[in-house]
Amino acid sequence: MTRRERNWLLVTPAAAWFVVMLVLPLSVIFVFSFGERGPAGGYVPAFTFEQYANLPARFTAFKNTMILAPLGTIAAMLIAYPLAYQLAVRTDPKWKIILLVLVIVPFWTSILIRSYAWIFILGGSGLPALLEMVGIEGVRLIYTPFAVLIGIVYGYLPLMVFPIYVSLDRLDKRLLEASADLGARPFSTFLQVTLPLSIPGVATGCMLVFILLMGEFLIPALLGGGKVFFVGNALVDLFLQSRNWAFGSAVAFTLIVIMLVTVTVYMRLIARLHSGRQDISIM
Repeated sequence: MTRRERNWLLVTPAAAWFVVMLVLPLSVIFVFSFGERGPAGGYVPAFTFEQYANLPARFTAFKNTMILAPLGTIAAMLIAYPLAYQLAVRTDPKWKIILLVLVIVPFWTSILIRSYAWIFILGGSGLPALLEMVGIEGVRLIYTPFAVLIGIVYGYLPLMVFPIYVSLDRLDKRLLEASADLGARPFSTFLQVTLPLSIPGVATGCMLVFILLMGEFLIPALLGGGKVFFVGNALVDLFLQSRNWAFGSAVAFTLIVIMLVTVTVYMRLIARLHSGRQDISIM
């Protein structure tokens, strides 16, 4: 067997899985998006752009998704980075495993149960009641964009922590010592050494969380109370309730295109930033 044949043999299972689990479903959604809704719902074959012309009807869902998903990603990154830095750089090795386990403990419980817990915390008997006890009245937290933002940051925070932690844990500590020996202050060392070398982990964590948030529907449904809904909620309504599969496919395919464009631009910016720092370090 030649090397080329051996390479094809190794790639074929992954390629087959990619085609069956990704390409074919996307192809079906693309075809359905040009169809029409049947009299009893579902899909009727056709070739029309009517479904794409109706996309403004779901503008609110796209707006909420495109605002809260990036905000949730940024907020999760800002919280996860100090935590990952503390675990990777400043924590005694004998405590790292225990603390990492504590980070993933929330994943041992269903996101449904954790979201209901936040309904109680943000509801009238939770934080608003505590605020009333200290004289702050009329605060409404549940069923607001803020509640959804809290829920998505809490739900996806561990997925942001681990890529950043891995990137920081692999950091050569001798670089930090060399920077200190050369007279750099701790903050300067962080900006010039630690942060640039951890960018791949930050990029991976942000991309992972952002992609998942773009398709989120459970947290907005529970903590948004039908007032703050994502595209995922619109898709659930279109496919399962109104049974408008053609319009739902158009919405889904548009969301996929937005995600592909956003992720492509993001990865190009990260690659350009990384290559630019490499050029500066070489000079």
